[in-house]
Amino acid sequence: MASGSSTGGGGGGRFVIKPWELHGEGREFEKISQDFGKAATALEQSLAALGSPWGLDKPGSGFAAVYKDAHGGLLGGLRGLAGRLGQVGSGLHSMAERTADADTSAATGFGGAAVPGGAVAPGGRPGATPAGGKTVPKDMPA
Repeated sequence: MASGSSTGGGGGGRFVIKPWELHGEGREFEKISQDFGKAATALEQSLAALGSPWGLDKPGSGFAAVYKDAHGGLLGGLRGLAGRLGQVGSGLHSMAERTADADTSAATGFGGAAVPGGAVAPGGRPGATPAGGKTVPKDMPA
């Protein structure tokens, strides 16, 4: 996702954020969210298929009362977690877009143009890439 390194003891650190990597991680979180949601649904269906096997006697009724509260809390928590994982993915996409916008704005202010990897292309031509070639990160479609 992001990488940073510090050189020497003089505090001349470096921090690099690659928007395309943030988008890739965002897609991963969205996929995990969907998979987690499917697993929660499958669990809910499996538990529903069991019915109420604990009986109607005193111990069974006591178990049923506790089970119903725990069951609702568990499934609600799992659905909430799936949603929050999806929100992390959306947040990573937003961060990637804001980073790219900030890079472009900063580069334009210095008479250059932002290029993939956070570098500034000489000449200030919007959309310029190093050596005039097309630069497409590995995890993005051409």
